[in-house]
Amino acid sequence: MTTPPDLRIVPGLPPGKLRVVVTYLEMTTQPTAPKQRPPVEKLALLRAERPTVSFYRYLYDTVGEPWLWSERRVMSDEALAHIIHDPRVEVMVLYVGGVPAGYAELSRRKADAVDLSYFGMIPDFIGMKLGPFLLNCAIDAAWSGGAKKLTVNTCTLDHPKALGLYQRMGFVPVRQVTRITDDPRVTGVIPVDAAPQHPIVTT
Repeated sequence: MTTPPDLRIVPGLPPGKLRVVVTYLEMTTQPTAPKQRPPVEKLALLRAERPTVSFYRYLYDTVGEPWLWSERRVMSDEALAHIIHDPRVEVMVLYVGGVPAGYAELSRRKADAVDLSYFGMIPDFIGMKLGPFLLNCAIDAAWSGGAKKLTVNTCTLDHPKALGLYQRMGFVPVRQVTRITDDPRVTGVIPVDAAPQHPIVTT
């Protein structure tokens, strides 16, 4: 079986760089489908009220490392606290058996839309149908809070099913942007052995 080419690697790309295609999506009407039932027992969804920076970093780093999330890793504690303690930002944490399994972050800082800034599962809980359930809850929370429009973006570094999931939930792609970005494993922001599904370009 032939391994498919990695589209993030293009001829002439400088060492330590990744080609990333970002898809921006919107939802302009509230979904009418019934709410999803919890896929497992002993499940709880709680809003983290003024989460500590250390707890937030645990969620962000653990969920995002396989997908090379790095933007908030390089933020200072003060800058990060300014965002996650903003009353217009909601951090919703999904627990299974008392253990954090994933989180969704909604931002109401823009007047015209609620942005699903971050969403993802801790790797141990991927494949249990918890992602669609958490996303459904986040969408419901956004509309219940008076949203006029929801926005989200995903990229070719994310889980390969992410784009399809957003579309099934009612988001519609509105534009795509291609970017060349630093590989955070090469810059030292993320451990070099993280995300083996994304080859490191070093030559």
